[in-house]
Amino acid sequence: MLRHALPTELFKAIPQIADIVQLRPHDAETTLDFLWRLRASTTPEEAVTFTSFAVLPQIAIWWGYECLRLLPEQIEPRDRPFLENIAAWTTGPTQDRRFLLMREALFAPFRSPSVMLALAVGWSGGPVAPNDPMPAPLYRAPRSINAAVLSCLARADLSRRSVLLARFIGLAETLCRV
Repeated sequence: MLRHALPTELFKAIPQIADIVQLRPHDAETTLDFLWRLRASTTPEEAVTFTSFAVLPQIAIWWGYECLRLLPEQIEPRDRPFLENIAAWTTGPTQDRRFLLMREALFAPFRSPSVMLALAVGWSGGPVAPNDPMPAPLYRAPRSINAAVLSCLARADLSRRSVLLARFIGLAETLCRV
């Protein structure tokens, strides 16, 4: 489920992660140990960012989807079709579904967490559009997943944010253990 066995390998393969995660992994540090260290830091939100990059895109999108579902009051009616299509893509990731989500997200008149997650689906691998053979850069989907999860968290009541962040990271720990 992880892109790389060690966080140091991830930071080498996708150097853009260093632009948004301040802590750096130690040489022999495992993914789970680094995640715990991020969680215990003064900026535990970086654990969300790290997870967005560390986990394979399809699984990271599913994780982002589950994080958004923890805040049903933040999901507006206009976002429900995006979430339904994201859920369908995670269980049956076809190119047609991916292209549809990308097109709808690009032309959405708003940028909600659900739209950001739909963009991540579009950038998760392969060409961005049927007539564009170039794949998206590796950092595009993780940045969009990160934006989706953290912007959804930011919309939550301040008194609930630390609990929700702990739940998000708890889900991430499960992925890093597998």
